[in-house]
Amino acid sequence: MTKEITTIIVQVQPNASQNKIVRFEEEVLYAKIAAPPVKGKANQELIKFLSRILEISRNDITIEKGMTSRRKVIAIKGLGQNQVTEQLKKSGL
Repeated sequence: MTKEITTIIVQVQPNASQNKIVRFEEEVLYAKIAAPPVKGKANQELIKFLSRILEISRNDITIEKGMTSRRKVIAIKGLGQNQVTEQLKKSGL
């Protein structure tokens, strides 16, 4: 059984007061993350936050590109593009 892989682009604003999805427009997800961009803390928090919203394991989410950038390409295993979009809408987008 192969797992479907979906990629999304995420624009991250670290050091926010709380984790929050701001908007999803032009194929880019804009998110605020409470962790600082130090030693990968913001990246870890982003993965944890997305796993909670998408209701999947943290192991199914990886940062493909942009480890040190605010704009990241995220790979999500096990969910199709429509499923990802629906889960993001459910989260209050």
